Amino acid sequence: MKDNFSTQSAEYAIYRPTYPQELYDYLLNLIDNKDAAWDCATGNGQVARVLAQHFQSVYATDISEKQLSQALKMPNILYDVAPAEKINVPDGSFDLITVAQAIHWFNFEDFYSEVKRTLKPDGVLAVIGYGLMFIDKKVDKAVHKLYEDILGKYWDSERRYIEEGYKTIPFPFDEIVAPHFQIKTTWNFNQMIGYLNTWSSLQHYKKANDRNPLEYMFTELKEAWGNDAEKDVHFLILLRIGR
Repeated sequence: MKDNFSTQSAEYAIYRPTYPQELYDYLLNLIDNKDAAWDCATGNGQVARVLAQHFQSVYATDISEKQLSQALKMPNILYDVAPAEKINVPDGSFDLITVAQAIHWFNFEDFYSEVKRTLKPDGVLAVIGYGLMFIDKKVDKAVHKLYEDILGKYWDSERRYIEEGYKTIPFPFDEIVAPHFQIKTTWNFNQMIGYLNTWSSLQHYKKANDRNPLEYMFTELKEAWGNDAEKDVHFLILLRIGR
């Protein structure tokens, strides 16, 4: 699994969007027992700390020690540096397994074998993600120029799974057709820039060119933003759920 986010782990914790409570409520309603959950590729523990409010214990793993250092510590969360494809827990350990904005980096076959090994017979796997945000026509056009024209060749090939809405990932489970959810938030201009700086493609560009591509786009993004102090931001949530 690639580690594309240790470098910007602090920014990731600050600027990445959070999932709505409605999504968690939906997932929790699918599960009768709430003894243990595994939040795989937990990053800064965003999902794990919500699950910890409902499960007796949460096992939260990531390959990035720097990401885990940004995570909120709670007494019933065990953070562990471990790959998605192999964890050190007994068979049938979890009522729920979540993986948010990360499965596209995994070896699918090995990860799914570990899911089937560690999930309880009536347990649930929730694969969660989000694509490009929507703000307004002018900002979206400028952001798409950055995304496609400037950073296009710097995106990892795995990004296509997100662009395809996770619909093309293998999913060898009894799938539950889930409702549609959105992330809805408000940003000021600096928050948008902070979020853009967390993109893995932007880090690849910086490494290859010794420049931040936002230097070329800053004025155009600022003009597109205009004089609004804040703008509404929407992300469509990608969701695959199975037993």
